[in-house]
Amino acid sequence: MRNDDIRMQYRINERIRVKEVRLVGDNVEQGVYPIQQALAIAEQLQLDLVEISPNAAPPVCRITDYQKFLYQQKKRQKEQKAKSTKIVLKEIRFGPQTDDHDYNFKLKHAKSFLEEGSKVKAYVFFKGRSILFKEQGEVLLLRFANDLEDYGKVESMPVLEGKRMIIMLAPKKKAAPAPAPNKQVTQPKTEQKNAKDEN
Repeated sequence: MRNDDIRMQYRINERIRVKEVRLVGDNVEQGVYPIQQALAIAEQLQLDLVEISPNAAPPVCRITDYQKFLYQQKKRQKEQKAKSTKIVLKEIRFGPQTDDHDYNFKLKHAKSFLEEGSKVKAYVFFKGRSILFKEQGEVLLLRFANDLEDYGKVESMPVLEGKRMIIMLAPKKKAAPAPAPNKQVTQPKTEQKNAKDEN
């Protein structure tokens, strides 16, 4: 969301056109006030009256520094965006009698998908009478999941949906490197200090 969009999202000061508002904020006695009184309090504190919940009855307004308020909203949105990283889903299709060469080729692709953080949806597609080989399809998908256990974890076991048997794999989270212990850094200093004290 651009800065202009955030600005348009909130009404401030004289742009708030209601009879009364519920006031919240620091250094303010919370409660319901006529709009003129709320504006006067904001002016007295040299701050802005910002409508933060227009659909409440009466609307909720915060007395705050508007620029600081916008900055905090932008920061919060960035954090939310970072948390909700898009999960990409890659599909890999097999036939019930996939040969080893084709299997290994698809396995290699799946490894790279999982390493880059994508989920993998692998499925065996049964055409016509090949549905008779559904056990073969299940064995193939379980072998596939087993071969990828270092790269991904099984989210759902093979299930038959219509003409497709599907298995879902999610990337394994990379283990964070262990932080270096701080004790080693501080020990030499204390040893030096003790040596000085002895002298």
